[in-house]
Amino acid sequence: MKRIHGVKKDISEVPDWLKKKKYPNKKKYLSGPRIFPPGINGKEKLPDLIEKTFLAYNAARLREGCRLFVEKMLEKDVTVGMSLAGALTPAGLGKSVIIPLMKAGFIDWIVSTGANMYHDLHFAFNLPLYVGTHLIDDADLRENDVVRIYDILLGYSDCLMATDEIFRTIVEQPEFQKEMGTAELHYLLGKYAAEWEEKTGNKDTSVLAASYRLGVPIYTSSPGDSTIGMNIAEAEIMGSKIRINPSIDVNETTAYVLAVKRTGGKSGVLLIGGGSPKNFILQTEPQIQEVLRIKEVGHDYFFQMTDARPDTGGLSGATPHEAVSWGKVDPKHLPDTVVCYMDTTIGFPMFAHYALAKHKKRPLKKLYFKRNKFVKNLFREYFAHHK
Repeated sequence: MKRIHGVKKDISEVPDWLKKKKYPNKKKYLSGPRIFPPGINGKEKLPDLIEKTFLAYNAARLREGCRLFVEKMLEKDVTVGMSLAGALTPAGLGKSVIIPLMKAGFIDWIVSTGANMYHDLHFAFNLPLYVGTHLIDDADLRENDVVRIYDILLGYSDCLMATDEIFRTIVEQPEFQKEMGTAELHYLLGKYAAEWEEKTGNKDTSVLAASYRLGVPIYTSSPGDSTIGMNIAEAEIMGSKIRINPSIDVNETTAYVLAVKRTGGKSGVLLIGGGSPKNFILQTEPQIQEVLRIKEVGHDYFFQMTDARPDTGGLSGATPHEAVSWGKVDPKHLPDTVVCYMDTTIGFPMFAHYALAKHKKRPLKKLYFKRNKFVKNLFREYFAHHK
């Protein structure tokens, strides 16, 4: 009891006048778990830390995305596509994060920037990149044959130029002398990347090599926008018959989504970064509905990790709600969409650790070997709607 203005008052209970007031929706809004985390003692496992202390702001969005992925997107009937933007492979995330997710059967197909696949080849060819600093004289780096990707340092002649030389030798081979999509290009490159891994004794270092072994197709939304595309352009000048046809990629990726929907399954997208790969993986649904005019409703699950704001007009920050207006996301599944605004080099490893700790491996879908069958089914349904 506490004496207030000479009168004893019980301050241990809510006053009666507040108890009597009616708030019909109050319980609904206050129905979430109480924010009352345990103290961190340094002995926690990361999944427990995420679940028990990532309770608000983008930490909570990361927790929600982790749980969405593990509890819904990794169900047997869900096909998971992943987009990759930003310089992730030179930072080592191909080896540490992407390959383990692929080997666990958690990623069924990928759309990436060409730069990520080009820098992945350094790892395949055992050409080292080094931890450095961004506080450095770039003119001096240039004079000393060193290239910088923020705080990653690599040799110009003995890494970049060496990668180009090996790459040009590979694409001179007979199997490359034709028109193809980027999934086939990456599969053929992956064969040689896997051979290099065997030769150097460094298995599971290259995403391309892993995709070749696992049958996970990898697409590049802008084939000319990387050193791979630059070297292919040079090969054409020299008389090579290699030709990259983006329409093949559009039809194949669209066919994956239509195939899973027509067999009663669901489609989930994991968007790491934004940009062109994000749009390319999401445009599969507008391609079905708007261009091919086949009845469909959008992707079922959507988790994006990005540092781009949604109010500047950039696609990287475009929200799932906006994607609904384009037919990219099923409006009935908006509760199953999460956007986490954070640096992917921090969030992606934590996300992968959570998923690998919480869910057993899935059987590999090996979509690369099914793409021709799925495209035929796509064409069949298209022509059935356009007699």
